[in-house]
Amino acid sequence: MTADSSGQIRTFTAGELKVRAADSAVAMGRDAADRVAEVLRTTIAEKGSARAILATGNSQYPLMDALAERADEYGIDWSKVTAFHMDEYVGIDDSHKASFRRWMRERVEGKLGVGVMNYINGDSGDAEAECARYEALLKEAPIDLTCMGIGENGHLAFNEPHVAKFDDERWANVITLDETSRNQQVGEGHFPNFDAVPAEAISLSIPALLSATHVVVCVPEARKAEAVHAALNDEISTACPATILRKAANATLYLDDESSAKV
Repeated sequence: MTADSSGQIRTFTAGELKVRAADSAVAMGRDAADRVAEVLRTTIAEKGSARAILATGNSQYPLMDALAERADEYGIDWSKVTAFHMDEYVGIDDSHKASFRRWMRERVEGKLGVGVMNYINGDSGDAEAECARYEALLKEAPIDLTCMGIGENGHLAFNEPHVAKFDDERWANVITLDETSRNQQVGEGHFPNFDAVPAEAISLSIPALLSATHVVVCVPEARKAEAVHAALNDEISTACPATILRKAANATLYLDDESSAKV
């Protein structure tokens, strides 16, 4: 691991992964948003459009807030962006307060005005068929950008330690959520108790997420510090799925002062 300093941003590398640690969540969000804007503007200029996989959840608030607040400055033509989200609970509808479709509709489609928003229908009634449908949409053309986080147990999307595959041939799967992930959703205020959290979710696979030309990983908050430490230091294995990021030269990990406290 090597390090240097750039203003208020501490920068270093872990394997092939670039890491940028800001002094606050707001600063982290703005730093990541600068990169997202650069990628999307350049891609749209070169190709006429862009395709992006976007994460939901509390860790993405600083990034999405910065993109919305600085929309005029960034000058991204969101009408030329086709967006996907990376997971959805099985069995809840898109009006549920914890629905990732609702999150995307309110924070991305509504605020940013993406041209096409492709939703995972977690209540389709046939989760396996929905995985196949969504995978086909993802593979229609290359993915230019993935924006994601890291879970408290080191998961990427909902690729849990007990099921994650670094060489998965599938791009979307039905996943059984582990106890840590279900408790995380309760702790973040999305569900009233553990039993209310769905046991299954549809999740994009790790190869799907990392297929993008550019990968932006935003991980704020002290509760993620252990997962960040593990991702940057543990043996690369599915015991901590996020360790695979150290082999992703196309990725940059964005941290705040709390999440980077142990690295």
